[in-house]
Amino acid sequence: MDLNHLWFLLLGVLLAGYAILDGFDLGVGILHPAARDDRERRIMIHSIGPLWDGNEVWLVTFGGALFAAFPSAYATVFSGFYVAFMLLLFALIFRAVSLEFRGKRESTAWRRFWDWGFFGASTLATFLFGAAVGNALAGIPIDAEGVFRGTFLGMLRPYPILLGLLTVSFAMMHGAIYLYLKTEGELQELVHRWMWRGFGFSLVCYVLATIFTLLWIPDAAHNFREHGWAWIAVVATVLAFANVPRAIFLGRPFYAFISSSATIAGLVFLFSLTLYPNLVISSLSPGNSLNIYNAASSEKTLRIMAIIAAIGMPFVLAYTTAIYWAFRGKVKLSDHGY
Repeated sequence: MDLNHLWFLLLGVLLAGYAILDGFDLGVGILHPAARDDRERRIMIHSIGPLWDGNEVWLVTFGGALFAAFPSAYATVFSGFYVAFMLLLFALIFRAVSLEFRGKRESTAWRRFWDWGFFGASTLATFLFGAAVGNALAGIPIDAEGVFRGTFLGMLRPYPILLGLLTVSFAMMHGAIYLYLKTEGELQELVHRWMWRGFGFSLVCYVLATIFTLLWIPDAAHNFREHGWAWIAVVATVLAFANVPRAIFLGRPFYAFISSSATIAGLVFLFSLTLYPNLVISSLSPGNSLNIYNAASSEKTLRIMAIIAAIGMPFVLAYTTAIYWAFRGKVKLSDHGY
């Protein structure tokens, strides 16, 4: 494995880490309006309160790694998706503001406004992530110099929209399972129903996304035909997803959460393998696509980054583990907080 492949792999790990960890945060935000009263909404927010900002570090690290390792791909993606990224940035900022501001006043109208802001921002951010994946798989119009030649509305095609809905559905399921682990009593009973509905929505979107990926993207299975071992990941992802309802039915929510996390990691792996060796696929001409070689930094840069990653990643993993261990268990409300 050369350094180009190493950084492609590390980007996949960072993306999977973000999808799993911030995925349930976003799912809690999407489910937020379904709570029956202010107490339940506060419990839901408190369940992610100590974690959500740390989870977003994975996204920031992913962006920084993409910029340093594959600057040409970074420039093309951010210029082509400029409007979409501004909307995403607005959604992530407004989501954070909604979390912090809702508890500043006791007014019902005030809290309602920020509750719907939290929901809207979480849903929009999740949908945009999925739509970006859909456009990456379907290809975007870039010329031989890596310049984007399309429009924002041109990226709102049926396939990216379907992938956006798939991402929202998985966030709902993942968030509901996480909430079940963090709640108790009547709210936990309500969340139990959300888990089943989230799984049903995910199942429908998963089947449709698989069918349309094979129909609309002829080269989607190319790497799987070239590398027979990749079908092991396909089977493992399907089995992990199938184990979610089984674990819920058996009353083992922690295993349902592990299965949901494994499914998300599997989908990120399948997405990465479908793209490989490309980072940005050109819909104008395959020769215009940016891959892990023609979009990469120098070998020296990649080597220095690998050394820094080897030093820094253990600290990130240790910090994440410590935070989750410190805030394990059920949510307990107090007079202070959100």
